[in-house]
Amino acid sequence: MKKGDRSAGVARQYSGTAGRIENSPVGVFLAYASRYGQALVDRRLYLPESWTRDRARCARASIPEMVEFATKPKMARAMVEAALDAGVPCAYVLGDAVYGADSSLRRMLEAREQPYVLAVRGAHFMRRGGDRLFEETSPEELASEFEPDDWACHAAGEGAKGPRLYDWARIRRPWTSKGGFEHWLLVRRKRSTSGEKAYYLVFAPPGSSLAELAAVAGLRWAIEECFERAKDDLGLDHCEARSWHGWHRHMSLCMAALAFLSKLSADLRRSAWSKPNETSPKEPIAA
Repeated sequence: MKKGDRSAGVARQYSGTAGRIENSPVGVFLAYASRYGQALVDRRLYLPESWTRDRARCARASIPEMVEFATKPKMARAMVEAALDAGVPCAYVLGDAVYGADSSLRRMLEAREQPYVLAVRGAHFMRRGGDRLFEETSPEELASEFEPDDWACHAAGEGAKGPRLYDWARIRRPWTSKGGFEHWLLVRRKRSTSGEKAYYLVFAPPGSSLAELAAVAGLRWAIEECFERAKDDLGLDHCEARSWHGWHRHMSLCMAALAFLSKLSADLRRSAWSKPNETSPKEPIAA
């Protein structure tokens, strides 16, 4: 958080570090996750319109003249495209509701035949399709029409106390695409009395199972784990730089350190998983 107004990108906006609206800069980050671990792989400083309309203020913070206003979904789209163009292998692209609501991001991924599981809010505008093509609906409304037998319990990954179990259901969206890719609305429901739900728009290869999509949706928390480690151990949120270049350099150094630690962890996992299981001795051993 900042007290002044000279640091690049600083404004009254929601801060993930504070968990509320604060005077602070905000960045958009891209993470990569695999079975061996995860790391942050790209970052860009978000500039509110109050900044990009004031070029003199931008110049004082060393913000390049060619940098224009871009929404967070547009910034994310550019980073995802850059990663895919660079040949980064990717089974699914994940994102929270800020990015799932961006139709241009979804269209870009579909054009590239890149599967995704993107969160959306319960009130997200949708069309029913089929015989009721132009009828308006929402994920919340469609989920209310599920029958009890439509739900199945699946894990959304491993938690501190074992598998994170939720009830899941999905409904096929009647859109067609080349290559046989399928569109789904995926719904997650807590197994507690609250029954709180989360919603996802899915673009998946043909034949993808509900259990697979549930596991993929649970991987979105990999970026939160990256933030937790980078902030707690590496000072990602302790940036004292005011300039555009200073912010990006600080983030780059923290990300490089996080990638180094993630590589060490991944090597240890590969080494442990490659070892053959030890068998019990055939004869008793005297102590």
